[in-house]
Amino acid sequence: FQYLKRYDQGCNLDTFCYEAHSVEGSPAECLQQFLLHCGITDPSWSELRNFTWFLNVQLRDCEASIFCNPDFVRDTLQGF
Repeated sequence: FQYLKRYDQGCNLDTFCYEAHSVEGSPAECLQQFLLHCGITDPSWSELRNFTWFLNVQLRDCEASIFCNPDFVRDTLQGF
């Protein structure tokens, strides 16, 4: 949710890193973001769960990758 929210606001996601157990927004805002970005017009709960699970895995792997670390990469892969 935090990545999607910042994406919609036009923030630079290269410097954002999720902090475990941090809470932003309401459950309604979270659901609204997921519905907006999941790519399915009328998704089931299962489809929303799969979307959030997949997005979470991808973002966690991205944060763990040294190639996505802005301190390591500098400006060589801007926006990658």
